[in-house]
Amino acid sequence: MTTLREAVGEYLKLRRSLGFKLHETGKLLLAFVQFMEEQRSSYITTQLALAWAQQPSTVQPTEWVRRLSVVRTFARHRSATDLRMQIPPPGLLPSQPKRA
Repeated sequence: MTTLREAVGEYLKLRRSLGFKLHETGKLLLAFVQFMEEQRSSYITTQLALAWAQQPSTVQPTEWVRRLSVVRTFARHRSATDLRMQIPPPGLLPSQPKRA
């Protein structure tokens, strides 16, 4: 069975081979994996994804939405091979971007 850390590595390798850079996404996913390891969870749940996305509490809610979106995209990919993965639904963290 593939660990979550290995699955993130495979996911990033696949997406990068398709031409995506994923610099920030890669950092965020590795931070998410570290959070999941600290929680001792080997599969993604909506509750854990939401808890991670809302860190730190000092940033704008739009950053939380972006973080959750990264996890959602990975969870959607991972759920094809591991049915225990939950895909966080869109709209959990409603936020409107602020115009400059």
